Amino acid sequence: MGVIALAGCSGAPGVTTSALALLLSWPLEPGRRMILAECDPDGGAVLHGLLQGTLGDRYGLRNLSVAARKGEFGEAFWRQLIDLSSEDGKAESPRDRLLLPGITDPAQAASLSSVWKGLATMFRGIDADHGHDVLVDLGRRGATGPSGVLAGQADIVLVVVRNTLRCLQAAQGRVGELEERVGNVGLLVVNEGPYPAGEVQRVLQVPVVATLPFAPKEARVLSDGVEQPRHFTKSALMKAARTASTLLAQRAAVRRARLGPPSAPVRGAEVSHAR
Repeated sequence: MGVIALAGCSGAPGVTTSALALLLSWPLEPGRRMILAECDPDGGAVLHGLLQGTLGDRYGLRNLSVAARKGEFGEAFWRQLIDLSSEDGKAESPRDRLLLPGITDPAQAASLSSVWKGLATMFRGIDADHGHDVLVDLGRRGATGPSGVLAGQADIVLVVVRNTLRCLQAAQGRVGELEERVGNVGLLVVNEGPYPAGEVQRVLQVPVVATLPFAPKEARVLSDGVEQPRHFTKSALMKAARTASTLLAQRAAVRRARLGPPSAPVRGAEVSHAR
């Protein structure tokens, strides 16, 4: 399948919450895994949101900068992964949904220039080497600046927007810049406002690939780690996320088949290192 980057803009679109919903609902064939990498230069949210601080900040992106300087990037990457498989609500889940936590302080982003480049190269090889797919959470600013290399190497760049006037106005410049710079940009619409998909496409000039409902109660399970309501996996949010995941997987597979596999796979340690 490949690498899908999610980016946002001002207007509180919910990039990380959307990324988590996709991670936990992604259609995985036996033996394949999905990694969600929090690459937001403003800082990650999952450790103290969904996971409620239970793992502290021992794992994550910040540990890779030292490893990169020592030439140990590949092995260090796998040691930073956290298993989120049990968060999908199933009693017994394979270790197939993994998280690379983001930085805990935006000031740490200044030392990550080599890390962004290393991750961009590594993500392009993970599919070929390990049978993994990758979601990259770039937050509101990560698709530009030094971390923008991750958007440039993705199979699809998905801009998360809400279909409100305020958010569509804020998204115009970001979407246009990304389409010109990296191409293959699509939209994931959080359906809070009045504008239908056709109008959103007309305004932003890129296709709406998938839609998620505006569901604050269910979203707080993912964004803040509140207790899952009964039948959470069957909620409107997670049903829509499964549909969106299938559409994205198909779109990325078609693009990968047309363009061919990554040219420079990166070898790394085995996935058994994941927590």
